[in-house]
Amino acid sequence: MSKELTRSPIYQDIKLEKAEHHDVHHSLSHSIFVIMTCTIAMVVNTANVSSVSISLPTIERDLNVKEEQLQWLVSAYSLGSGCLLLFFGGLADIYGRKRAFMIGTLCQVVFSLGGGFAQNGSTLIILRAFQGIGAAATIPSSLGILAHAFPPSRMRSIAFATFAAGAPIGGAFGMIIGGVLTQMSSTHWRSSFYLVAGMSALTGISGMFSFDADVTSTEAVDWIGASLVTVGLVLIIFVLGQGQVASQGWKTPYIITLLIVGIVIVSLFLLWERYLEQVIDDPSRAPSPWTPPPLMKLSLWTRAKGRMAVILAIAFLNSCAFVSWTFWVQLYYQNYLFLTPMQTMLRFIPMSIVGCLCSVLVAMFVGKLPLVIFAVSGTLLTAFAPILFAVIDPTATYWAFGFTSTVLIAFGVDFVYSAGMIFIAKIALPHERSVAGALFQTMTQLGTAVGLAVSTIVFNIVVRNESADIGVAVNSAGTNAPLSAQLKGYRSAQWTCASFALMATLLATISLHGVGIVGDRKVLRKVDSDETINMQFESKDAHC
Repeated sequence: MSKELTRSPIYQDIKLEKAEHHDVHHSLSHSIFVIMTCTIAMVVNTANVSSVSISLPTIERDLNVKEEQLQWLVSAYSLGSGCLLLFFGGLADIYGRKRAFMIGTLCQVVFSLGGGFAQNGSTLIILRAFQGIGAAATIPSSLGILAHAFPPSRMRSIAFATFAAGAPIGGAFGMIIGGVLTQMSSTHWRSSFYLVAGMSALTGISGMFSFDADVTSTEAVDWIGASLVTVGLVLIIFVLGQGQVASQGWKTPYIITLLIVGIVIVSLFLLWERYLEQVIDDPSRAPSPWTPPPLMKLSLWTRAKGRMAVILAIAFLNSCAFVSWTFWVQLYYQNYLFLTPMQTMLRFIPMSIVGCLCSVLVAMFVGKLPLVIFAVSGTLLTAFAPILFAVIDPTATYWAFGFTSTVLIAFGVDFVYSAGMIFIAKIALPHERSVAGALFQTMTQLGTAVGLAVSTIVFNIVVRNESADIGVAVNSAGTNAPLSAQLKGYRSAQWTCASFALMATLLATISLHGVGIVGDRKVLRKVDSDETINMQFESKDAHC
C-alpha cells in the first residue's frame, strides 16, 4: 500500500474504527432479531404516514379540519423528522446508536398516544411533528446499527433489502390497519395512533435486548451546524407546506421572507461544514472546542466520483413521486369514488405482498447486477404507477389500473431504496454511517414535503380553473368542486408525480452506468472489508 494512501484521512478514519466493526459476531437467530427490529422501526415510520393518509376524510369531518390544511397532517410528520435526521444521525454516531434508537421509540410512544387523544386539528398537527422527531432518531440509528452489525457480505445485502422493504410494507400496513380501525373500531381514526404507540413500545423493548452495547466517542458535537441545518430545514419545509394555503398564496410576505431566510441559513450551514472539514484536514491547526468535527462532511457528497450526490438526488425525486402517489390515490378512492376506508384499504394490500417479494429479489440479485439496473428500473416502475392513475377510467375495474399501479409502485420504491442504502452503507466510513443514512432519509423526507406541496399546487389550480370554466366558484374548503373538475385535478397531480420519477430515471441513466455491483455475494476477508472498499473508491477518485 502506498505511503500517500496510508496517510490519507480516509485511511486514518478506517484504522480508528476497524476494531469496532470486526469484533461483532452474531448467531443467525440474533442477526434475524436485529434485522426484524430495525425493519419494524421502518414499518412504523411509513405506517405513521399512510395510516393517517387513509383516515384524512374521517379526521376532516371529526375535527372540522379545512381541506387545504389536510396536507399538514401528513407534512407535519415530515417536517419533524426531515429537519432533525442529520442532527440525530450525528448524535447517534457520537453518543451511541442504541441510545438514540431508544429515545426515538420513546418519542413515538408518547406522542402517538397524545395524537390519539387530540381534540382539534391544530393539536394533532403539532403532535404529528413531534412524532416525526421520534422517527428522526430511530431511522438513522437503525441504518448505523445494521451497517455495524453486518460486515460486507450477502447477509448485509439481505439486512438492508429487508430494512428497505419496510417502507412499502409499512405504507401498505398503515393503509390496511388504518382503514380497518377507522371503519370498524369504536374510536375510529384514533385507534391507528394507539396501535402505532403499541408497536413503537414493542420495537423499543426488542431493541433494548437485541442491539449491541453502544460504542461512544469523545468527539465534540457540532452544535452550530446542527442548529443551522435544523432551523433552515424547518423554515423551508414549513414554507413548502404553507405556501399554497397562505392568505395570498406564494405571494404572501411572510412566505417569501421565511423561504429566503431558510435558504440563507442552509447555505450558512454548508459553508460552516466546509470550514470545519478544512480545519480537521489541516494537521497544522491545533484542535479547538470551537471547531469540532463537522456534522456532515461536504466531501461525503463527492464520494465514489460524485455518485453519492446522484443517489441522494434520486432518493429525493423518487420520494416526491411515491408519497404523493399514495396521498392522491387514497383521496381519489374516498373523495371521488366514495369508497369506505375499508374498501380503500383492500386496494393497497398488494403493496405489502410485493414489498416482501422485493426484499427477496434484491437480496438475490444485488450482488450480481449493477446498481444502474436497480436505479433505472426502480424509477421507471415508480413513474408508470402514477401514469396509470393519470389516464385512469373511473368506470374501469380495479384490476385494470389500480392493482397494476399498486404493484408497480411497490417494486419501484423498494428497488431504489434497497440498492441506494446498500450503496451508501458501502461507501460511508464506519463512524459516519448514521449520518450518511440520515442524509439519505433527509432527502426522502424533503421529497415528501416537496412532492406534496407541488402536487397540491397543481391539483388546486386545475380544480379551480376547471370549476370556473363550468361556472362554479370553489369555496375555501373545496367541498363544492364538481366531480369532473376533481377528476382532472387528480389526474394532473398524478402527472406531476410521474414527472418526478422520470427525472430520477434520466439522472440514473446518465450518471450511474459505471458504478457496478454494490452488493456482496459472500463474506469478505476480515482485513479486506470496509478498509478495502473505501480504499477502492478513493483510489478510483485519485485516477480520475
